[in-house]
Amino acid sequence: MSASPVYFLTHEFHPQRGGIATFTEEIAGAAAGLGHLVEVWAPMLPAGSAPEPPWPFRLRRLPGLRGTHGPACQWATARALVARRHELRPATVCLTEPGPMLALMSLQFFPSFRPSQLVLTFHGSEILRFHRGPVLRLLTRRLLRHASRASTLTGYTQRLLCEHFPAAATKTVLTPGALRAGFAAAAPGRRASGDKLVVLTVGRLHPRKGQLLTLQALAALPPALRAGLEYWLVGTAPRQPAYEQQLRTAAAGAGIAVKFLGDLSAAELAAAYARADIFALTSIDHGCSVEGFGLVYLEASAHSLPVVAHDVGGVAEAVANGVTGLLVPPHRPALLTDALARLLTDAGLRRRLGEAGPAWAGKNSWTRSAGLLLAHEPARPGR
Repeated sequence: MSASPVYFLTHEFHPQRGGIATFTEEIAGAAAGLGHLVEVWAPMLPAGSAPEPPWPFRLRRLPGLRGTHGPACQWATARALVARRHELRPATVCLTEPGPMLALMSLQFFPSFRPSQLVLTFHGSEILRFHRGPVLRLLTRRLLRHASRASTLTGYTQRLLCEHFPAAATKTVLTPGALRAGFAAAAPGRRASGDKLVVLTVGRLHPRKGQLLTLQALAALPPALRAGLEYWLVGTAPRQPAYEQQLRTAAAGAGIAVKFLGDLSAAELAAAYARADIFALTSIDHGCSVEGFGLVYLEASAHSLPVVAHDVGGVAEAVANGVTGLLVPPHRPALLTDALARLLTDAGLRRRLGEAGPAWAGKNSWTRSAGLLLAHEPARPGR
């Protein structure tokens, strides 16, 4: 195929972690693999960061862009859009998260600043935020009118988008999340006789991620079960120090061994997955913040871990209930405790759910999602 220029704009990118950063890195890499000339606009590299890894696309770090959705970062992106408008106008421009969308909203009234092909990706929470305020709602409607396509990672997010912004219905396409390129599960960790079972949670420490609910459910287990387990939390709370303190206080009185591991390197995280027995991430809806999908669930399944999660948002599209994990209604703590107890006491169930994980986690590919994202004709919902 002939190469065509594609620009991916994001306020979340390596070394920042999370689903949006992973989505941008992987979808851009897959687009490059399909033959497109890809350039990614990303935040500045923080001081003291490790050297830039090799990327399969051109990477442009924007001056002044520090990785937030605030006015300063919107201005940095808008300034770059204006400065390079002649280059962008005939190209395909993909806005992979809400930061760049906010930056383009004020510029969209000027045709010279709009690309000929505009692709928007929605992850869930921003749909509710954009719809809540009347001004943002009008700006989002207009942005969707100018867009060629609007993509989501799950059917749940697609329905949420079309419900709040009906104009998207004729432009939406599913671009499912997948495992990272080159992903390889670590071999199971060696364990000695008498080692405790490990329940692992991976995610930023935030009320929406539900770590406190998992901890409380574990603390409600019978004493004999609590004595035989450890709860490991991977992630930090740079913007939620009060929540982290709440977790640490709860951990001190939970009657179980709790380890706060902080942010881990890729190798350290793989080792944590390999040593764990159960993966638990019990996300909940929190204000306008919802769980649109959760790539970390796929990663846990790829490591052959049975998953415990709340049945909210798009989680059911990342965890197959009764096949790769157990889904529990949110805000039903007794049911969550029961689900954890089932897995802790039934090695056969843990093994069956874990063994189904790798095939489930590998069913989607970023190459296919990139092809759908960059197709020339708008796709109907569900295609």
